[in-house]
Amino acid sequence: MLSLIASIILAIVIGVIGDALVKYKMPGGPVGSMIAGFAGAWMGTWLLGTWGPIIGQFAIIPAIIGAALFVLMLGIMSRMLHSIT
Repeated sequence: MLSLIASIILAIVIGVIGDALVKYKMPGGPVGSMIAGFAGAWMGTWLLGTWGPIIGQFAIIPAIIGAALFVLMLGIMSRMLHSIT
């Protein structure tokens, strides 16, 4: 149970850092940041591998880069959907 809570907190921190790196903002507050953190950790590990410091099963640097890419992709998709309507 403690490791789940630590993973959620770490995902929120990763999501907030990734969100701060791009000009788009992740909606949803802490829940949105947590989603960006988990998705970013998956995407960053898939694209970049597991290098750098690893904390709580997260490769921190690839996870932050992946979270920034995830937020950027959502922002671009959101802007495209708003321009269609």
